[in-house]
Amino acid sequence: VVDPVKVRRFAQALGIHAKTDKIDAVLIARFAATMKPESKVIPDKQSRLIKDLLVRRSQLIEMSTMEKNRLQIMPKELHSSIKAMLKMFEKQLESLSEKIEQLIRQNQEWRMKTEILMSVPGVGKILAYTLLCELPELGSLNSREIAALVGLAPFNKESGRMKGKRSIRGGRPRIRTIMFMAMMSSIQCNPVFKQKYEHLKAAGKLPKVALIACMRKLIVILNTMIKNQQQWQLN
Repeated sequence: VVDPVKVRRFAQALGIHAKTDKIDAVLIARFAATMKPESKVIPDKQSRLIKDLLVRRSQLIEMSTMEKNRLQIMPKELHSSIKAMLKMFEKQLESLSEKIEQLIRQNQEWRMKTEILMSVPGVGKILAYTLLCELPELGSLNSREIAALVGLAPFNKESGRMKGKRSIRGGRPRIRTIMFMAMMSSIQCNPVFKQKYEHLKAAGKLPKVALIACMRKLIVILNTMIKNQQQWQLN
């Protein structure tokens, strides 16, 4: 699937303003050959359902956090109402988690991949499920490609003598968000990432930059593990 806006801008850059079915077909072919757009695996029905359940879970957690914050500032007369909402959110979260795990158990391939991913200290169920649903390419690309797909491959900003800081962008932001939270745990419980994080900080890197570098290392490792169908081994 190609964004039609990008194809139209590509045509304008070439000075092509006419639009017919024949011209569009040629333009799309030229766009694909020149720009090499990212190919996406279309998720199946089960993947889409689990993704929706995970998104809903995140929404419930966010709403629950908001209610907990209100509990700290609202008058005591409202506490019973807020606590009732929190109990409702808790029950819904439990129900969603059960549904997600049930769907995972029904799929042998997903069960195997989940076990592989969760064998890494610091990788929990939510990150594993998110990767399975939103990164079906995991295990089929090389290290550079998988990092770029998630949006963890740094790019340079240079113009003449001006050299800007390297940064990341694009990719799949929801995966990055979940990975960021997981890495906060990994640098505490996983010696590989703890060592890398401390090394980068000692070299003068900002904590967030060091975390992103660790995230990039993690997605490369997970990609290799899925490709080789091999669980985590601390070498």
